[in-house]
Amino acid sequence: MAEQVVDTDGGPVPGKRLPPPVDGRPGPPPQAEAGPAAPSAGRGDEAGGLWSGATRAVLFAAAASVGSGFAGRRRELLSLRADIDRAGLDTLAGRKPPRSRVLLIAGRPGSGRTALAEELVRRLADDYPDGVLRARLAMSGGDPVPVERTARDLLAVVGVSVPAGADEDELSEALRDALAGKRVLLLLDDAVGAEQVDALLPDAPDGLVVAVSRGPLTGVPDVRPCTLGGLDVSAAIGLLAQYAGTTRITCDPTAAQSLVEECGGQPAALVLAGGWLAARPQASVADVVNRLRELPPGTGDQDRGARPLARAFRLAYEALPPAAARLLRLLVLAPGGWADAQTASALAGCSVSDAEAALEGFVAHGLLRPLPDRRYLVPGCLDPMLRAALRAQERRAEVELAGARMLERTVRQLHACRLAAQPAGSPARKKLAGMPRSLRFTSSGAAASWLESRLPALLEAARLAVEDGGLDTLARRLVAGLTLALGAHRSAEKAAPELYGLHRLLLDVARRRDLPAEEAAALLNLGDLDARAGRVEESLVRYKHALDAARDAGDPYTTGRSLESIGGTYEDLGDWHRAADWYGRALQLRLSQGDRIGEARLYERLGTVHSRTGQWGEALRAWRAAGAAFRRAGNPQGALRAAEALDRLGDPGAAEAHRRAARRLAAQQRGGSGAGEKGRGSGAGEKGRGSGAGEKGRGSGAMTETEEA
Repeated sequence: MAEQVVDTDGGPVPGKRLPPPVDGRPGPPPQAEAGPAAPSAGRGDEAGGLWSGATRAVLFAAAASVGSGFAGRRRELLSLRADIDRAGLDTLAGRKPPRSRVLLIAGRPGSGRTALAEELVRRLADDYPDGVLRARLAMSGGDPVPVERTARDLLAVVGVSVPAGADEDELSEALRDALAGKRVLLLLDDAVGAEQVDALLPDAPDGLVVAVSRGPLTGVPDVRPCTLGGLDVSAAIGLLAQYAGTTRITCDPTAAQSLVEECGGQPAALVLAGGWLAARPQASVADVVNRLRELPPGTGDQDRGARPLARAFRLAYEALPPAAARLLRLLVLAPGGWADAQTASALAGCSVSDAEAALEGFVAHGLLRPLPDRRYLVPGCLDPMLRAALRAQERRAEVELAGARMLERTVRQLHACRLAAQPAGSPARKKLAGMPRSLRFTSSGAAASWLESRLPALLEAARLAVEDGGLDTLARRLVAGLTLALGAHRSAEKAAPELYGLHRLLLDVARRRDLPAEEAAALLNLGDLDARAGRVEESLVRYKHALDAARDAGDPYTTGRSLESIGGTYEDLGDWHRAADWYGRALQLRLSQGDRIGEARLYERLGTVHSRTGQWGEALRAWRAAGAAFRRAGNPQGALRAAEALDRLGDPGAAEAHRRAARRLAAQQRGGSGAGEKGRGSGAGEKGRGSGAGEKGRGSGAMTETEEA
């Protein structure tokens, strides 16, 4: 089993092992692989930049010197290794443990708890031949990731497919089955509560779970805790030297030791202090000690253990130029805390080159962590302080505007991602070529790779946009863009779990805000996904609730689609009489609307179900009407299907008449007359079932391409 990573939102990210972080978030990759890029020529002299030219040169040099960030913790590593082999309660009782052993690394944010966990996993990986799995159990802002999302993503990593809409218990059971008996190492980072960890524990006594949390995991049996304090002095000074260089540290060892004491030995605070020194080659270690002593801990900070980090953060933050400080606090709006230069540019309303320079500078200050693929992450321990700064220093309207700019850019990027999936030379690819260079993709593969790598952040962006803004235009376009991009790059089956989550999110918000039209659309889409997953009874309940909501909204289109979907579900269940009844109701509505394609499709379905019950006269009348309706709608394929059905039912005369009409219509269309273009694709757009004309009207969805564009 290949080693994999599951990001903050639970999305799998295959690839190389990330090196240990400093403060509970992934740390920088090895410099040879993905270090900060050197500044482009002339960048330091750009007018209006977030950093002065001289400052940029220093920051780029400092960023290039940053190491992996792990230091010390030898005693803790030895203790954790010993705990793996120590007898557990089950062993003492003479029983084999039913589940994997759990090691807990506990500590406040900024203590280096994830760094220690990553280092432990790195050292143990060879002992677990079935692989290493990782999942982060907290989202940006500290909210817990739903267990069902984490379990589904872990199952995807190990190659197990579970139907969309499976609940938490089903997914947890499937994960335990998939890992049963395997020797696997599972790292669960940022656990918010014991219930998250307990639901993910494998039934694999030879496996190991390393959990990272702020406090104890009461309720998880036989947990071996390792609680972190500060680093010892030698390790702390070594970490400082990674950022500030060894010269200033060795020149004044007393001041260096005082700085370690001021930072409480906390790795995150030491990194911030080291970053401050790295950006100021002329400053001494004593200077930073004096500055820290002058700073108050911050209003509302009653936790003495958090004060060193709060002071170090203020030292680094208040030293930033105003424009750079504003960009930094706006980065907490980026879903998952992940940002690239384009996202930062949209948030701050600055150029991409200035945003990129600022991000590189933040890395040198210890304020951001670089990730592969030219992305950056806001450290989890700094997130609360940056959010407090955002609330205190930005007007609500400015925050909303920044978020809207970011979402607008995301919508455009998703649109480009969808266009890139179309064949070369197609109108869609020509449209893509006309988009700004920063939004374009060089190939379909590049677009698919971008979508997969950003999917956790995109899903969180959709969640935040819908929850914060209800179902306003921008939130609609974001969900529509994500839905269409997933459909373009994935099969319907593979995209179903994410689509199920999006539509369920829309349903929750629509009900909370009393929006019956949106509720009906979400219920229809969820019903379609339930039906495809084989949950026919559940889909029937969804469709009936959708019908009620559509009638409350006074929406005839959604009402008709609900009626047709209910009829189709009864057809799936083999209840032909009820299917005919509901199809008949839907037909009356389509006739009143003048919907020719809908009318033709429903006549076709009525012909099918009447044939099933042996009502040959009714079936003949329905198929004749279907053929006529398809001809009026300009759909020769539908007319040919009607002719074939009439042949089977014993009416060759009517069949030949429909066949001749279909051939004439097809010839007209080939000749460029355009007749009947509106009727094309009636079956493809709504998924054929039986006759091929449609699947209960499924598939139109709550969001349309028009809204997305």
